[in-house]
Amino acid sequence: MASPQETPHRLLRIVDANLNRIGEGLRLLEDIARLLLNDASLSAELKGMRHQLVGGEVGVQEQLVSARNAAEDVGSNLEVPGEGHRRDLPALVMANSRRVQESLRVLEELAKLPTLTPPLDQARFKQSRFRLYELEQRLLSKVLRHDKLERVEGLYVIIDSQALKGRSQAEVTRQALRGGARVIQLRDKQHSRRELLPIAQEMKKLCAQCQALFIINDYLDLALAVDADGLHIGQSDLPLPAVRRELPIDKIVGCSTATLAQALQAQSEGADYIAVGPIYPTPSKETPSLAGLDTLRRINQEVSLPLVAIGGIDKDNMAPVLAAGASAVAVISAVLGAQDAETASRELAARIEAERKDQGGQHKR
Repeated sequence: MASPQETPHRLLRIVDANLNRIGEGLRLLEDIARLLLNDASLSAELKGMRHQLVGGEVGVQEQLVSARNAAEDVGSNLEVPGEGHRRDLPALVMANSRRVQESLRVLEELAKLPTLTPPLDQARFKQSRFRLYELEQRLLSKVLRHDKLERVEGLYVIIDSQALKGRSQAEVTRQALRGGARVIQLRDKQHSRRELLPIAQEMKKLCAQCQALFIINDYLDLALAVDADGLHIGQSDLPLPAVRRELPIDKIVGCSTATLAQALQAQSEGADYIAVGPIYPTPSKETPSLAGLDTLRRINQEVSLPLVAIGGIDKDNMAPVLAAGASAVAVISAVLGAQDAETASRELAARIEAERKDQGGQHKR
């Protein structure tokens, strides 16, 4: 049992150990946000929290290091079954967030001791703990959507019911997927949600079989009902923050934009990818105001999200679109207007791949 003289020294060991856990856990979370997700805002917030909590004054740091006694730490070799086997990245994020939160709580409680020297700021640890709850949610949601975002590239086919000319959505989806489509979006302004439900369910099944993403246009309730991979919204649809609150955290949201200002706003409000267009004149929009290649280039320079170019794109004019920064090319007429949707999709996918190779494989993730 520690003597009264030894107790303050051993309490400093507790402080030191928990500050180390906080620094280590936050550094891992920060590196995931910065180097894996390329999220400047999250990484900056996590870095700021880490420096605020574990930076400290030099004199205080010297006291903590002096109190350290790793050689006699009876817990250094203790292992809990399964503790060393994190199954995936989301589990790693949750485990390290919990590690930091628990250490913050320990320090918050120790701060209540009047005899502890140097004294601890109880309010700071409590505020940081509650702040980390929110940061963990944001980081985990980004990690859970990361795999889906990696697949927002290549050929993105929009199955617009108005352009099907009597063909079924499922059949054209099947053909587009066989031709190499990486993303399928269902857009339908003709049918009720009740009518669309079985159609969307079949399309989701076909996409899952081909490891392609299935996106619903506009209809949040339908996306939830069929467990789609994500939702795509326009400037006149539900506000993006409201959509994000309603969707599960592993679902992606794309947003249509025509200007740099709209793209920057979509990014700040939580979009996962941004559609830019129309790039060229298109029959799917009446007398559209073109965004054009210049806007696509400007958005590519200012926005860190994957960009999906849309509007009048075909195999003959897509090269400058990809060169301007598009990760994916969204088409309607180039596939749905062809006699053979599978052949048209294959030609488009092949052209995208060829252009990527010519450009050195560089595109935004």
